[in-house]
Amino acid sequence: MEEDLNVTYITFGGHVEVHKYRYLYFMVVLIVYILIICSNSTIVYLIWKHRDLHEPMYIFIAALLLNSVLLSTNIYPKLLIDFLSEQQIISYQACLVQYFMFYTFAASEFLLLAAMSYDRYVSICKPLQYPTIMRKTTISVILALSWLVPACQVVGLATLSANQKLCSFTLKVIFCNNSIYKRFCVSSRAVTIFGLFMLVNSVVLPVLFILFTYTRILIICYHSSGEVRRKAAQTCLPHLMVLFNYFFLSTYDVITVRLETDFPKTARLVMTLQLVLYNPLFNPIIYGLKMKEIYKHLKKLFCQD
Repeated sequence: MEEDLNVTYITFGGHVEVHKYRYLYFMVVLIVYILIICSNSTIVYLIWKHRDLHEPMYIFIAALLLNSVLLSTNIYPKLLIDFLSEQQIISYQACLVQYFMFYTFAASEFLLLAAMSYDRYVSICKPLQYPTIMRKTTISVILALSWLVPACQVVGLATLSANQKLCSFTLKVIFCNNSIYKRFCVSSRAVTIFGLFMLVNSVVLPVLFILFTYTRILIICYHSSGEVRRKAAQTCLPHLMVLFNYFFLSTYDVITVRLETDFPKTARLVMTLQLVLYNPLFNPIIYGLKMKEIYKHLKKLFCQD
């Protein structure tokens, strides 16, 4: 949809026959969104309420789950409105805001997972120094940087994108992501370089750091007792499962946008929803069931006499 009164509107082309199934899609997405809010908020509430969970590992888990809620809230409300609308449109300015929020929280996820891997590394490999290293001030700084660093990087990309002229006004997706680059009249080298810098800085380096810390943990555990190995498995396995799940979903987002594979609309809708559906639901399930202390409080909450 073209410019009107100096406001550029973009049409989403990733929805599937919304006019026929709008109420069904609306109810399914609404239920999913409610489940995401409730499941993540429940774990966050338990960590906030119980003093025995006021440890760095659980604080980082709470931050990760809160990040999932914020990421979902950036996407689902607009998606719900689209399912009830005749046209799925958004202004270019609002699209850039959604784009900014999406990649800020997506990058924050990797940095929070890196913080959690560092916490486990210090706990298992340097147990005597743990109280000195993982102080409240350190945790606060790590949490602040996990959200501020991606925000500062993405705001640069959003600013560069805002100055680009659009020659196409249809996105083959259901929310604003970096497929917006393909709509520019002229490919921007600055946007490409800045985007690559952010990809390396916010995804590649954190993942390499996580792999390094867990490799060190595995080496230490290999030379330790069975009790140490059991404790390490209990606390590290959920983090690795979340990391691999999120990494593969993020890789899908990058590959499909860059290649612009001509998927059928239904397949594109289902695969795109995985990115914003699986992870926000997967995280609270993994941490709620696999983390012993959280599961204990979760069981008390729902199994009270």
